[in-house]
Amino acid sequence: MATMPLGPSHQPPQPQTHSEIIKPLKLLPRRASEMDSDKEMSAGVIEGNDAVTGHIISTTIGGKNGEPKRTISYMAERVVGTGSFGIVFQAKCLETGETVAIKKVLQDRRYKNRELQLMRLMDHPNVVSLKHCFFSTTSKDELFLNLVMEYVPETMYQVLKHYNSVNQRMPLIFVKLYTYQIFRGLAYIHSVPGVCHRDLKPQNLLVDPLTHQVKLCDFGSAKVLVKGEANISYICSRYYRAPELIFGATEYTTSIDIWSAGCVLAELLLGQPLFPGENAVDQLVEIIKVLGTPTREEIRCMNPNYTDFRFPQIKAHPWHKVFHKRMPPEGIDLASRLLQYSPSLRCTALEACAHPFFDALREPNARLPNGRPLPPLFNFKQELQGASPELINRLVPEHVRRQTGFSWYVNVNVE
Repeated sequence: MATMPLGPSHQPPQPQTHSEIIKPLKLLPRRASEMDSDKEMSAGVIEGNDAVTGHIISTTIGGKNGEPKRTISYMAERVVGTGSFGIVFQAKCLETGETVAIKKVLQDRRYKNRELQLMRLMDHPNVVSLKHCFFSTTSKDELFLNLVMEYVPETMYQVLKHYNSVNQRMPLIFVKLYTYQIFRGLAYIHSVPGVCHRDLKPQNLLVDPLTHQVKLCDFGSAKVLVKGEANISYICSRYYRAPELIFGATEYTTSIDIWSAGCVLAELLLGQPLFPGENAVDQLVEIIKVLGTPTREEIRCMNPNYTDFRFPQIKAHPWHKVFHKRMPPEGIDLASRLLQYSPSLRCTALEACAHPFFDALREPNARLPNGRPLPPLFNFKQELQGASPELINRLVPEHVRRQTGFSWYVNVNVE
């Protein structure tokens, strides 16, 4: 949830200098109408915010449908994230002793808060859950929305930072476990509430260090994408931004999240960002150095309105050379299926979950390195609606089907 710090520089072999690639490149400017169409997205920038840490915040919940009203109080303990959206702080519920995360955002009184609307729709083991929300005001009469969420102590960014600090790569079992759960969370938000996250990155992925359960968080940029409706292209943190966004596309799909997830997978495997661009143009340079120059057809697939085709011809860098020699071929294959220029050629989140790279997680005796069981990975619900029987058979291992019976399997396939 914090703003993006620049990661360590990752330099695949450079076929050309940056200036040679940049010269002919022209990016589409953002139109004023495009920016206005997404006004609800941002909750505003906090200025002159009252102090948070150490304060007690009380709110009343209940009171509807004959339910008794009750007061809940939170002691704000420490700030865990800051950004243009506001702040996130860890707090303790004084009545129950439970630790929660509270995201406090300045609320524009003219608009509903989109993040709140979307979080109310979502309920999944791999998506951070909203407990309740309340408004508060400051001494300057500013209105703040407080989203009270479950607290998960670590982010994927912190986990990566830890491995870097001890000069180690993340163990492959954790790379598989974490990325599988990212795709499972995406499969749910893309298909059930129909939400595109639009800012998937290690900082917005929570990790429980005991169970190794992963949860998508920070839906401040998320939106239900409607076919034919324009969206802003200036979205998503730079290293994880899909190329169609760099090309100024306004009619994109949830496949922008799949690209971001591919970048996260590559980063977990490499220990550093795959495409560490310093600005929008440089971001495209980093992508071209690995994927090669996009063809006219690929550019058309990304943004039909982009007409400037003067690019130097650079060959794709073979995927097996992007990663080190000991990298499992299944991991390289999955990365190559996610990081495609043409959005429609990227696999879906559910297809990614079924990829052979994750077969080790489906073994009956699969365990964490410390011998403990894996977090729940196969308790699928609505996200399997409409999936083919073949895909479901790949996603739900036989030993799980034997244990749970086929009742839920039949339910998702009845049309």
